[in-house]
Amino acid sequence: MIDRIVSAQRVIHAPAAVIFELIADPARQPEWDGNDNLATAAPEQRVRAVGDVFAMTLTTGAVRENHVEEFDEGRLIAWRPSEPGGPPPGHLWRWELEPANDQVLVTHTYDWTRLTDEKRLPRARATTSEKLSASLDRLAAVAEASV
Repeated sequence: MIDRIVSAQRVIHAPAAVIFELIADPARQPEWDGNDNLATAAPEQRVRAVGDVFAMTLTTGAVRENHVEEFDEGRLIAWRPSEPGGPPPGHLWRWELEPANDQVLVTHTYDWTRLTDEKRLPRARATTSEKLSASLDRLAAVAEASV
């Protein structure tokens, strides 16, 4: 059985507020996306609470609505993507920040335990901790360059 929850961690030497802002503002996400999957997002979609929905345009031109299911300002954000107007098919992207002194341990998790859409399963299986680490590395580069 393939593990349906994949995670990666990295210490980032930047304030938690700087890191979280890069994650919670969809317009900033294409700057550090390690999968080269995100093309653009309209400005002024900053996530502030559970229940928020933000839209992203993928590099393929497809649009995804992202439904925020977990949120704790500066510490936690998680969302489930869906096609516009449709229900989320079941996978979740989560970011957790644990600040300590002048650094932050960031955990990035892809959870597809509730994914049932057969056409999405191959891509879900291909999402490895190494792919999540690529986003963490790019996020670190952007965050650390801004301080």
